[in-house]
Amino acid sequence: MEADIEHLRGWIGREERGEELVTRSMVERFTATFDLEEDTRNGAAIPVLSHVCLTVPSVPTAKIGTDGHPARGDFLPPVPLPRRMWAGGHMAFHDDIRVGETVARTSRIKDVLIKKGRSGTLCFVTVEHLFEADGRRVISERQDIVFRGMDLPGGGLKPVQPAPEGHHRRMVEPTQILLFRYSALTFNGHRIHYDAPYARDVESYPGLIVHGPMQATMLAQFAADIRGRSPTRFEFRSLSPLFDDRSFTLNARDDVDGLKLWTAAKEGPVAMEARASW
Repeated sequence: MEADIEHLRGWIGREERGEELVTRSMVERFTATFDLEEDTRNGAAIPVLSHVCLTVPSVPTAKIGTDGHPARGDFLPPVPLPRRMWAGGHMAFHDDIRVGETVARTSRIKDVLIKKGRSGTLCFVTVEHLFEADGRRVISERQDIVFRGMDLPGGGLKPVQPAPEGHHRRMVEPTQILLFRYSALTFNGHRIHYDAPYARDVESYPGLIVHGPMQATMLAQFAADIRGRSPTRFEFRSLSPLFDDRSFTLNARDDVDGLKLWTAAKEGPVAMEARASW
């Protein structure tokens, strides 16, 4: 990795664009997946974080890697580490996206960094996204993607500190159907979310992994339910994985000018931490 870093940093500045009409049927599929009761008529504001289902690159099947993601080396750099995850991000919501509008996305590779972690070498790729709806800016987003190697036996283990309970709590059952439907909504072929034999036998996970963006979506929706309106800023960071073998909770407590939120499996550590503000 040390020898490749300058080559990988050559992807800084690379851009990708996408455009999509926001249809009522897409929003209805999103609300059905999360059991939301939202207005999906033409002109209605779409639910918070449903924009991650829009302008997703339609990569031909022939260009998909063995893990189910698009093969690296086009927009994202060809990082030679097998595991990939959405580690965190920050979103600023400037205006609503509405059903019937055309959304345009411009994405740009902001940075590529190599770090040494508890489990070995990590490569962080920072991507900035700008979303516009019918020509006006609606969302500015930073996405932090991390690539890493397979876990070594006994490596990276540390004592588990059970997560606290929030003042507000909601239980979630991560069924295989829910995970599959979210993968379909976001056109995400990553096999760790729906292919149990692959997740277990190839990537050595104990089960299917609950999507990071789906956890973030649930926390943002939870925040909106608590406060009665969607946040104007939302940031999150993944700390440990959640699997489909155990239910987990959404938690929240009041912060200085917003809400601190987190997910956690029963008796497990904080899996994702987030903050919403208005």
